[in-house]
Amino acid sequence: MGKLDGKVACITGGTRSIGRAMAEAFLAEGATVVVNGRDAAKGAVALAEMGGGPNIAFYAGDSSKQSVVEGLIDFTIEKFGKLDICCLNSGGVNMTAPVAQMSDEEWNLEIDWNLNHVFWGMRRSLQHMIPRQSGRIIVTSSVEGKLGKPGIPGYVATKHAVNGLVKSAAHEVGTLGITVNAILPGIIETDIVRSTGPDSAVAMGLGTYENLIAAFSSEAATKKPNRVEEVAAVAVMMATDAARNITGCLFPVDGGTLPY
Repeated sequence: MGKLDGKVACITGGTRSIGRAMAEAFLAEGATVVVNGRDAAKGAVALAEMGGGPNIAFYAGDSSKQSVVEGLIDFTIEKFGKLDICCLNSGGVNMTAPVAQMSDEEWNLEIDWNLNHVFWGMRRSLQHMIPRQSGRIIVTSSVEGKLGKPGIPGYVATKHAVNGLVKSAAHEVGTLGITVNAILPGIIETDIVRSTGPDSAVAMGLGTYENLIAAFSSEAATKKPNRVEEVAAVAVMMATDAARNITGCLFPVDGGTLPY
């Protein structure tokens, strides 16, 4: 028996990086999973590689768009009859610029991708979960939701806001059998970080990507980057029945980076 047998989950940004690791971990524990990604062709490849057969499906679209986030949840329910676990995982450093140089367009892109996407997905999920009085909402936030970093003000601000949203929602539905939690990863060397890291390093005054990884790793007790599998393991724990009394929590998976 898997820990998630009979459960249905959806994951934004589920074809690579943390979302891919979550999807694979959920499948291994017996869940049925719908993953979202921007590119349908890449999505098809990811599904074939994960080998979930009829227990996995793909929903294409940009998760910074309201219609896509809500469409993913509606599609999951229509295809598999219910939604037990909603992982709002998509997001990241979209723009790097100091506050004084960030345009309105860049700021709004960060808001839509990192914050609004979580709000839209949480609202739609709860509209389904509340009548059933059952469900798990798991948000991928960041240690930057408790810290400040130069050069990435949009990312830092939205992750702080996401953490507050998680706590508020948890109190709203705490008596209804629904939990709302966030995972706060530290630095992870994913393909996404490798693609945005050089620009982030410059914006943060660290010069090179290698300096960025070294600087972030030095803040951790372990002195090394984290792994996507470590984040996925916490997501599985949050999704199980054993975690029914864990809600409104911000779980760091950061190698001891956060001071509290």
